[in-house]
Amino acid sequence: MRDFFSLKFEDDFFVYIDQTKLPLEEEYITTDNYERIAVAIERLEVRGAPAIGITAAYGITLAMKNISDNYEYQFNLAYKRLKRTRPTAVNLFWALDEMKKVFNSVDNYDDIFNKLKARAIEIHNEDIKSCDAMGENGVGLFENNSVILTHCNTGQLATGGAGTAFSVIKKAFETGKIKFVYADETRPLLQGSRLTAFELSKSNIPFEILPDSAAAFLMKQRKIDAVITGADRIAKNGDTANKIGTYNLAILCKYYKIPFYIAAPISTIDFSIENGEQIEIEMRGSDEMSHIRGVQITKEEYTTYTPAFDVTPNELITAIITDKQVHKPPYNF
Repeated sequence: MRDFFSLKFEDDFFVYIDQTKLPLEEEYITTDNYERIAVAIERLEVRGAPAIGITAAYGITLAMKNISDNYEYQFNLAYKRLKRTRPTAVNLFWALDEMKKVFNSVDNYDDIFNKLKARAIEIHNEDIKSCDAMGENGVGLFENNSVILTHCNTGQLATGGAGTAFSVIKKAFETGKIKFVYADETRPLLQGSRLTAFELSKSNIPFEILPDSAAAFLMKQRKIDAVITGADRIAKNGDTANKIGTYNLAILCKYYKIPFYIAAPISTIDFSIENGEQIEIEMRGSDEMSHIRGVQITKEEYTTYTPAFDVTPNELITAIITDKQVHKPPYNF
């Protein structure tokens, strides 16, 4: 892959690529301000469930940088601020709670910044390994020279490592299992045409971008061998929340008898909820439909329906690829 990185922690600063500028500009932002990091998550400058969790861990770490008193107040302030950035991706809450465990475990706050930093780096490194494991676990699901379709973005931009579904795609391409990728543009924010296309190009994987509405026609022509996406939250029964439009693909796959795969780390499974009905779906602002890169494309006064995610029922999912193993129905996490 030609060099780029999505996020890193360097010299006690958080550095990330602003995904809202891709693929036309590769702009990196450096900050040690947790409020700026919270805004970055809200604006989707950083996005993707695992990446959001890692970013939040670094954000709450930086909230304790150069603090000499009022430790509990400052920590709780940052914890609450970061927690309310986005409601659907479970990795955010998991990572923040991991950081809270560290904070609550110490008796002396003199070295709390370094203790939090060590755990945040550990979470980041764990995700790198997790991504590699998903790639290894998922590659065996594909026949040689498969053509696959993917939705939204699941690669390095969405994680701390090589990706979730993208890690599987990359490994399968390297081993001859996948020869070509169709990437849904993923309206309204075009994560497929902007971000997945960027990553496929960087990895030299042959691909084409297609309108979300063209997927059915491709499947009708028998041009798709499998569909693979990521996930933002998975219930105990396998119901899966992912970027809006994922549910459409799962229904189409059922109709055309095409395998539909989900790839996500164990940290994306929310063991506290029984099914997808309990997943809160984030609603976005109407400007994400009325504007593209600041350019107005329809009248602002037109009302919009803008869910960021939908939930795919477990019975439509052929397999869920995690960093531990490949799970097949019936799901019971």
